[in-house]
Amino acid sequence: MPVLTVVALSAGLLTATTPTAHAAPGATLPFTSVEAESATTTGAKIGPDYTQGTLASEASGRQAVRLTSGQRVEFTVPRAANAVNLAYSVPDGQSGSLDVYVNGTKLARTLAVTSKYSYIDTSWIPGAKQHHFFDNTRLLLGQNVQAGDKVAFQATGTQVTVDVADFEQVAAAATQPAGSVSVTSKGADPGGNGDSTQAFRDAISAAQGGVVWIPPGDYKLTSALSGVQNVTLQGAGSWHTVVHTSRFIDQSSSSGGVHIKDFAVIGEVTERVDSNPDNFVNGALGPGSSVSGMWLQHLKVGLWLMGNNDNLVVENNRFLDTTADGLNLNGNARGVRVRNNFLRNQGDDALAMWSLYAPDSNSSFENNTISQPNLANGIAIYGGTDIAVKNNLISDTNALGSGIAISNQKFLDPFSPLAGTITVDGNTLVRTGAMNPNWNHPMGALRVDSYDSAVNATVNITNTTITDSPYSAFEFVSGGGQGYPVRNVTVDGATVRNTGTVVVQAEAQGAATFRNVTATSVGTAGVYNCPYPASSGTFTLTDGGGNSGWSSTWSDCSTWPQPGQGNPDPDPTRNLAKGRPATATGSQDVYTPGKAVDGDANSYWESTNNAFPQSWTVDLGSATAVRRLVLKLPPSAAWGARTQTVTVLGSTDGSAWSTVVGATGYRFDPATGNTATVTLPSGTNLRHLRLTVSANTGWPAGQFSEVEAYLS
Repeated sequence: MPVLTVVALSAGLLTATTPTAHAAPGATLPFTSVEAESATTTGAKIGPDYTQGTLASEASGRQAVRLTSGQRVEFTVPRAANAVNLAYSVPDGQSGSLDVYVNGTKLARTLAVTSKYSYIDTSWIPGAKQHHFFDNTRLLLGQNVQAGDKVAFQATGTQVTVDVADFEQVAAAATQPAGSVSVTSKGADPGGNGDSTQAFRDAISAAQGGVVWIPPGDYKLTSALSGVQNVTLQGAGSWHTVVHTSRFIDQSSSSGGVHIKDFAVIGEVTERVDSNPDNFVNGALGPGSSVSGMWLQHLKVGLWLMGNNDNLVVENNRFLDTTADGLNLNGNARGVRVRNNFLRNQGDDALAMWSLYAPDSNSSFENNTISQPNLANGIAIYGGTDIAVKNNLISDTNALGSGIAISNQKFLDPFSPLAGTITVDGNTLVRTGAMNPNWNHPMGALRVDSYDSAVNATVNITNTTITDSPYSAFEFVSGGGQGYPVRNVTVDGATVRNTGTVVVQAEAQGAATFRNVTATSVGTAGVYNCPYPASSGTFTLTDGGGNSGWSSTWSDCSTWPQPGQGNPDPDPTRNLAKGRPATATGSQDVYTPGKAVDGDANSYWESTNNAFPQSWTVDLGSATAVRRLVLKLPPSAAWGARTQTVTVLGSTDGSAWSTVVGATGYRFDPATGNTATVTLPSGTNLRHLRLTVSANTGWPAGQFSEVEAYLS
């Protein structure tokens, strides 16, 4: 999502499953991440939760660990390391520190935590709520630890919610390249006290065609650099050389040849102000430039690129805690390659191309790892010609966004719509897609959107893995509500697992061909095909062969499918069956199977009469350790007491069934609420619950007003 917007991982190590015989998705990273919820803790685990505006919904894996004073979380180190970066949250307005322990020994160093850069409000963006709850903080441990060692963090006074720890072996500081000009030789202060802005400018001027060396230290810049061209800016490593500024380079043009590498730029951006260029780079670096090995944090945007940036390469960088985009190619980008970067906790699109004024063309986002964009998409392509999005790993999008969006949303004019061939290949999306409160319905993990004009480009979506989407896997929509068509789309080679609602959410007129798309554990149905506006036309799904697991269609366009797997509720008292898809071997008149899961004890399912046995089945959305059933009939005294003989069966796949509780007579009596409780064996694990009624002393049919399923 452009900054000037007017918008109408499972627990444990962060890993990805890749399609067979295809390049691994995501970046090759110098660290290994471990989720706090998989660690040992005396604190309390929160989540999973997918509700916009909640702390857990913004966490990696939608879970985290909350520590109060004296509580700790202890990680098992996954690899040799001497440094750690911690993603965390503290309550608004608070700051403090965490004590750090290595193998039980408390370090003299503590890890600072603060809410200063969190809790962002963007009231001008429709549908936004306060967001950006997490932050990142890092520490050199001062010693080496090995795989299997223990590193613990203990709260000392401020409540701290710990999300994920990144363990890294940081190399020693690099040494000055021969012939380079050091900023300290021009008066820069590596202690961070004095203003080093002029020293940087003087070094850049002196080193034209060569290298500006930024030695280890902390440097303060009070204004942006400009006129940067034909020079390399090089640090000793992003853990050793730190530049403190919210605006590093701000220039509208450059002759190019700018190479920036191997240091950190850490800003002081605490709110998102779209009129302020609070970016690492704002404007142009010029043709043939590069950015690599950078640590960019606490900025509005990492790189907001306009003008001539032909053949720019942005690689091997970390973008953390930006209040808006990580990187935005804001038109006229030609031959740009953005690859092997890590992005976490962006306040808008993590990576975006926005073809404003001139099209982005022949540019790509490849092998990037993106986690927790908390307002908008993981990757967004807004217009452009011959664009590629390949081999990226994207997880945990939150409000107003998909994992990947291919869109003709223009925001402003002049805009260049999608054209040529848009290649979306080899991407893995984990827990992506989100509810859009402006639409009052969800956005899919991968979205093709004819928002402001028809999609007429060729869109090839290949070799995709979508796991645990809280809603749909693929969405085709005209998000502006005008009913523009989505055409020329091919989806070939996709694996969809545990999607919350449907595999395909089609809401626009148009067409797509699907080949070799396999789905398992689908939440409600294979396809939702209800174009909006209803009179705009139909969306045609062509079966190209090799598809399996998603042949069913949601039949009621007046309602949205309810999320199942992918939107778990941590509350153990939740009725797992409420609102879930229900079927039966037969129904009498209007007393349909869904009446038994609608939350209304006065409505009921009644089977075909005089035709025992009859079965009623509900899909809970995922395999679950159900321990208790509550069976109900309407509480009215008009329903006389009766006994129904019921057999409980369970299945994890809807095909192979086993008996959980044998045929048993259950007494229903309005004097005691007309309910019966069924206790299930401790080893029960089922997704599909079936109740087979073989007798009823009160009526010649099976009858339930509610079937409730609980974890305890």
